[in-house]
Amino acid sequence: MIAKFGAYFLTASNFVLTDAAESIVNVIASSFAFFSIYLSSLPRDENHPYGHGKIEYFSVFIEGSLIGIAGVMIIVKSIYSLFNPNSIHDLFTGAAIIGVTGAINGALGYYMIKKGKSIPSITLEADGHHLLADMVTSGGLVIGLLLIQFTKILWLDSALSIAVGIYILYSSYKLVRRSVGGLMDEADFLVVNDVIKVLGDKRRESWIDVHNLRAQKYGNELHIDCHMTLPSYFDLNTVHTEISLVDKMINSEVGIKTELFIHADPCLPNCCHYCSMPNCPIRSEAQTETIPWTLDKVVRNKKHFE
Repeated sequence: MIAKFGAYFLTASNFVLTDAAESIVNVIASSFAFFSIYLSSLPRDENHPYGHGKIEYFSVFIEGSLIGIAGVMIIVKSIYSLFNPNSIHDLFTGAAIIGVTGAINGALGYYMIKKGKSIPSITLEADGHHLLADMVTSGGLVIGLLLIQFTKILWLDSALSIAVGIYILYSSYKLVRRSVGGLMDEADFLVVNDVIKVLGDKRRESWIDVHNLRAQKYGNELHIDCHMTLPSYFDLNTVHTEISLVDKMINSEVGIKTELFIHADPCLPNCCHYCSMPNCPIRSEAQTETIPWTLDKVVRNKKHFE
């Protein structure tokens, strides 16, 4: 941030100011992200039975909002400067400073995204994407400064600043949209599909169907509710064993710590035509089909014959 403001005072370029102003957002947003990651790592307690992971979505919302404010300010100042241009100078030096800071932010952004996916942490991912956006902005800024230097077209300074401001607003929208989705418990279909694929690939003969599956993310933890239809003649110990197998399988295969609440449903005669349970003592008809477990079937609150 200090380097970019130094470049602005050196060049007096609005284009450079757009990058410097966004750096203020980087510092503020990263400070809040630091606190939110600490808070989300705390264990669950009586007041927060599902943990503190939701703070990460709030952190991303703050970051996205701050980026949006910076984008609006950049556009407003650039429009003003478009009609009231000022002289700019030392563009080569300014471009060099911005280029170095952009490369540093880009390397850090890639690292944070990779780390955010492995933990996983939406806050680290969001901050990494923000830094990548900053790298793109800085790259465009270097090209723009050199273009202004060689063409001597001064209004390009403000015009390019407006374009960058619009890009920043778009980045803001994506972050805010993702955070609101998380706060509203919007379904993460990528995670749900991963869970369904694991269940389908590892499906046992006694697992007649899975339905009413709902998944919620709390920071780096996943919470799943679902119903599983099992043979009605199973005793309680057998039901517990089958459900425990599902729990262990999801936690080992999906790649995210998962808490499961599974409601066991007894099978009905209408299940027989798609049930593959061998030597079933209560079968009313032979199996005639195998129903694949798809997103559409698994999320409905109905057995698969309904």
